[in-house]
Amino acid sequence: MSSVEPTPESPAESPAESPAEAIAGPSRPAERPTSWWGNLLRGALIGGVETVPGVSGGTVALVVGIYHQLINSAAHVISAVRTLITGPDRLAGARESLSRVHWTVVLPVALGMVIAVFAAAGPMADAMENHPVQMSALFFGMVLASVAVPWRMMLQGLTNERFEAVALGRDPAAVRLRPIHVIGAIVAAVATFLLVSLPPASAEANPIVLIPAAMIAVSALMLPGLSGSFLLLTFGLYEPTLRAVDERDLGYLGIFAIGLVLGMVIVVKLLKWLLDHHHTITLAVLAGVMVGGLRALWPWQDAGRGLQSPGNDVGTAVLLALAGFVVVSILVVVDARLQARHERQHRADLT
Repeated sequence: MSSVEPTPESPAESPAESPAEAIAGPSRPAERPTSWWGNLLRGALIGGVETVPGVSGGTVALVVGIYHQLINSAAHVISAVRTLITGPDRLAGARESLSRVHWTVVLPVALGMVIAVFAAAGPMADAMENHPVQMSALFFGMVLASVAVPWRMMLQGLTNERFEAVALGRDPAAVRLRPIHVIGAIVAAVATFLLVSLPPASAEANPIVLIPAAMIAVSALMLPGLSGSFLLLTFGLYEPTLRAVDERDLGYLGIFAIGLVLGMVIVVKLLKWLLDHHHTITLAVLAGVMVGGLRALWPWQDAGRGLQSPGNDVGTAVLLALAGFVVVSILVVVDARLQARHERQHRADLT
């Protein structure tokens, strides 16, 4: 499933469509209908799982049917801010971009996310502090299952490209998984493994550390399968950030918020461009990052992140890892079935 397919409003941003877009456009499924209170609950689900370093808020957004509305709305808000600053026609251009935002989705989802994050931060931080082995094992299983999300999106993207190639009279066999995609995934996995093997950095509220970490973590909302909390965990900032939320540490949260905003403006736009123009290699690298990042979730590590052999609690850890794997696998399967049913209904409506 491509994560950057435009909604019906998106063509207004680009007056000229490519031939492939013109052919593929009518076949794109319409968005699933939602309600304000339903979106508040969806936001709570997304916010709750974003505190868990093994479940992606993007994956949940896909499952509950609002992922594309959120991503396209974020892009429109960013375009409005950019137009307001740089022009031309600052006010008119900004209003036009903001008019395309799905406000009945964005506002209740944002409210639900905030409520859920503040409610879950304290218990999650306590669980990580008091039961590190068990929680790491649970998250390990969740992240391992989440690798299927970018992989499935990559394969679906290749399938869509083949259909477009046929429609344009090109050879669909030329659209395939190439060695460079595999190499990109392996390089990303090795680089991430080495990065998270380094001793944990200081978790003080230092802008030099917090702002880049927040910028990267917010990109997880753009990429289903990748958890923002998982990225914070690899930076050694997971528990400090949850504690700051639970204790209302405004200094820490203010610096973190700056990183979130910058990430939305810079990183999310960059990722959207990469997924638009280099879809397969981007998702292959993402899958590699997730595989390499599993190193940070190995349940038995010393204070310097040195790997240790399993202890006496290995049985419990394995069961929790399996439970986490099953939970995320169910989400992935549910999303696949809902999307397949939605596309079948869309094709039936067209005929």
